[in-house]
Amino acid sequence: MEVSEPRDHPTSLSEHIYLSLKRKIMKGELPPGHRLLVLDIAKTFEVSQAPVREALERLKQEGLIVGRMNKGSAVSEITTGEIRDIYELRLMIEGQALRAMMLSQTPEDIAYLEQILERMKQAIDENDSYRLVDLDMQFHGYFYRRSGNALLLDIWNGIKSKIMRFITVTNRDHPGYSIPNSHAELLAIIRSGDIDRAVDKLLRGFKFYKNYT
Repeated sequence: MEVSEPRDHPTSLSEHIYLSLKRKIMKGELPPGHRLLVLDIAKTFEVSQAPVREALERLKQEGLIVGRMNKGSAVSEITTGEIRDIYELRLMIEGQALRAMMLSQTPEDIAYLEQILERMKQAIDENDSYRLVDLDMQFHGYFYRRSGNALLLDIWNGIKSKIMRFITVTNRDHPGYSIPNSHAELLAIIRSGDIDRAVDKLLRGFKFYKNYT
């Protein structure tokens, strides 16, 4: 099973603009409060306003930017309280998603997650912190995708961009292979089929990030 990478291969002008702006927001190159004006962005990318508006709408839906009356859009703030709330939510639901996946896991599931781990290591070797965190989201998002619960997946899709933003910043305090190594430890438990131990390992990691705030 191949790991899909739709975000690496934009299929339209709006997709290209969306990905470029999202990466800059995640890396802190466009800080909270930074104004995003349609005309300026259109000039930068040498495109019409239509694909820019489409890209900004996607960023709004993900909570990465907010609209301001008569002032266009701006990069949204991210607070410690918001992150704490998100990790409290993950503590409640992600263990259930992992448990559901493991009840029906296949060798293909393990192969998929192993490929993500390898790409995490490549991202570190290439000093691509954004790619590393994106792969982190693919790893955890797979639990939700395989849980068979559409509502859990919808919740995940609604919070993953904010999680990415937080981790991209705090990841500076976790150099080297710490992220793929911790995921490799979790995957080894998943591979063993020990559901309770896997869920415990997963949730202990969330408690660390929740307390980090």
